[in-house]
Amino acid sequence: MENERGELVDLYVPRKCSATNRIIKATDHASAQISVGNVDENGRYTGENKTYALCGFVRA
Repeated sequence: MENERGELVDLYVPRKCSATNRIIKATDHASAQISVGNVDENGRYTGENKTYALCGFVRA
């Protein structure tokens, strides 16, 4: 939910699984979040990364 200024005001914003688009509940203790670094054509880290969230259903 956003207020009049466009700021997020929710205390908890659930994540979605990158593989299945399922909402990851707060009680899903088997879920994992992985950050993978971006590399250039020479294989050097560019300072940016992509974050993937996996739900426990995928990991099981």
